[in-house]
Amino acid sequence: MRFTLDRHSTANLITYVGIEGIRIGQTRIEQSVIVSATDLIADWPVRHFRGLDLESLAPALALAPEILILGTGDRIQFPASALYAQLAARGIGLDVMDTAAACRTYNVLVNDQRPVVAALILP
Repeated sequence: MRFTLDRHSTANLITYVGIEGIRIGQTRIEQSVIVSATDLIADWPVRHFRGLDLESLAPALALAPEILILGTGDRIQFPASALYAQLAARGIGLDVMDTAAACRTYNVLVNDQRPVVAALILP
């Protein structure tokens, strides 16, 4: 699925999502990634949502998001409810969705200049 690229933006925008990975700008990503408007962590070692905790999300949390979008692959899968509570206690909202939906939502929020980070799990 190709997304429309805003040629005037300098933010990291997701321009493509498919079974072979995603593209952030012109950079092809084939493994799990953390992205914000200004930062790209292309070597996030998480491969599935099971066991997802604050420690595994530490690189995303270091970017100080108000909204954390978690893309869980080709289908939506919810982490333990304790994770929602731990993030809420830090003032961070967690939105969980499949990775394609997470990419679309991330782009909208970045274009609205919201403090968002996407943690995208790719197989």
